[in-house]
Order: sequence, then C-alpha cells, then structure tokens
Amino acid sequence: MKVLALSLLGASLVVAVGPAAQAQQRCTFLQPIGGDGTTPIVSKRVGAAKLIGKENWNTDFIVNQPYSSFKFFFTANSSDANAKYPVSGFMKFSDGSNLQVINEVMNPPMGTGRMFGPFPAIPGKQASQMNFKVGASSDPGALGFSYRISVQGCQ
Repeated sequence: MKVLALSLLGASLVVAVGPAAQAQQRCTFLQPIGGDGTTPIVSKRVGAAKLIGKENWNTDFIVNQPYSSFKFFFTANSSDANAKYPVSGFMKFSDGSNLQVINEVMNPPMGTGRMFGPFPAIPGKQASQMNFKVGASSDPGALGFSYRISVQGCQ
C-alpha cells in the first residue's frame, strides 16, 4: 500500500492508496489513419454504400505501441430519435487476423453515446489497428445521421 501525504493551508492529510488505485490505467487517444493529426476524434455522417469508390463506414486507428487494453467511444450527433446505428469494432493484428469486439445497433439521444471496453490485448498477438465501423446496411433509415468516434489504448 502506498501512503501519500498532502499539506494544504497548514493542515495535513494522509491518504492510503490501495493497489486498485495504484493500478489505474493511463490511456492515450489513438490517431485515425488518414487524419490530419490535429484531433483523434473523427466526425462522420452515415452514407450509403457506393457501387464505385469507397463507403465511409470504416475508420481505422493506428496502434503505434503495445497497450494492455483498448476503449472505443461513440457519440451520436443526430437529432432524430428514430436513428439506429449499426456499430461494429474490431481489433486488427499484424498477422492479418482480426477479432470483433463490438456488434450492436444503437439508438442514443443526440450528444450521448457509449464507451465500449476496455478490451484486453490478446496474448501472443500484436495489435496494429483498431477499426470502428458505423454503417447503414442493417438500417437504411440511418443514412445521413452523424456521429463522433475515437479509440484509446491503455497501459
């Protein structure tokens, strides 16, 4: 157990910090691939799949060092209470394999969302990217609705 002493305006306070508090994780936002480097938060609008070109459902975040766990964050920017967001999340590994960690349909009120995880790192696998997919294939009514996403790696 670690003991911390704090003196504030002449009064002393001694606090015992147990192992759980000492082991609190430090988390860092991962940068989105293709981003401009100014923000780790990606804002998007759900669009339809295109016959030619890419759809905007997938967003990858680069894992640039080993982490013990990962957290995914989703926030709805839509004001339509009927919007449904099919949300998927994947851990991608350097050997080309992946693991789906999120598979839900969400209907959060505007400005609210959810943290998914923490998802522990997989022993024996090197994470290379975290993938967030917010699409409209299972709910065409979600087209045009907007959201924000981000991912954190934690030590």
